[in-house]
Amino acid sequence: MAIELDCGGRGLDLTRPQVMGILNVTPDSFSDGGAFVGVDAAIDHARRMEAEGAAVIDVGGESTRPGSRGVSVQEELDRVIPVIEAIRDVVAVPLSVDTSKPEVMREAAAAGAGLINDVMALRREGAARAAAATGLPVCLMHMQGTPRDMQDDPRYDNVVEAVRGFLLERLEAATQAGIPRQRLILDPGFGFGKTDIHNAQLLRGLDAIVDSGLPVLAGLSRKSLVGRVLGREMPDRLAGSVAAAALATWKGARIIRAHDVAETLDAVRLMEYIAGAPGLEQARLQQGVRGV
Repeated sequence: MAIELDCGGRGLDLTRPQVMGILNVTPDSFSDGGAFVGVDAAIDHARRMEAEGAAVIDVGGESTRPGSRGVSVQEELDRVIPVIEAIRDVVAVPLSVDTSKPEVMREAAAAGAGLINDVMALRREGAARAAAATGLPVCLMHMQGTPRDMQDDPRYDNVVEAVRGFLLERLEAATQAGIPRQRLILDPGFGFGKTDIHNAQLLRGLDAIVDSGLPVLAGLSRKSLVGRVLGREMPDRLAGSVAAAALATWKGARIIRAHDVAETLDAVRLMEYIAGAPGLEQARLQQGVRGV
C-alpha cells in the first residue's frame, strides 16, 4: 500500500506501518486518566512520544471507556483546544482529535488538528458534514452500542463480517457526504462492544478489513482483553499490548494506536521487516546477522 495522507499540511506516511501515540487529556480515561490534563504535562508527553517515534499524536478529551457517560461539547472543547494549540508548534508530526462531536471537529481543525478519529464513525447528527468541511482525513471506528452500554451484552453471528459490513456502510456514507475515499481510515474497534472472544476472532480475521484497500487502524493498547487473558492489572499490560500490536501489524494494520510508543514501534518495525522482506535469511546474511 503506497499512500501518504495530507493531515492539515503535515504528511502521514502509510507506505509502512506507523504508531499513533495516545494523549488523553481526560480525568477518567481507563488507562491514564488525569495523567496529562494540564497543558504543560500534555506538551511534555507529546514531545516524548514524538521523540520515541510516534508518527501522529491522538488528542482525546472525552473518555470512551465502558460505562462512561460523556461530557458536554463545551467541556470537551475546553479540554482539547488549548492542548492542540499548545502542542501544534512544538511537534512536527500531525495531530489527531479523538472526537465524535461536529463542533469539536470544526474547532479542533481550526486549532491545528490534522486528522479526525471518530469512535462513532460520523453517526452523530451533523458529524459527516462537519468532517467533510474540514477537508481532513477521518478514521471510522466500529462500536456496537455506546460507551455507556457497549459491554452490557455484545452479540454477533459473525463478528468479522458484522464489523466489515458496518465499516463499508460507513465508508459509503462518508463518501456520500463529500469525504474522498482516499482520506478515510477504518478501525474495527477492539474492545468497543465486543467480548474477549470477539476481539480474538476480529484480530485473527483482520485481513478481511485490510482487504478493503483502505488503511486500517488497530487499538489494543492496555485493553481489558490483555488484562483478563494474562491476569494483568493496568500497570503490567505492556508486554501483552506489544504482542497484540505485533500481530495486528502482521495482519496488515497500518496504524497502531498505543500508549507506549517506543516499545510498540520496536514490535511494529520487527513485524514489518519479517512480513515484508523477501528472502529473509539471505538478507540476514548480507547484513552480517547470524543465527544462534
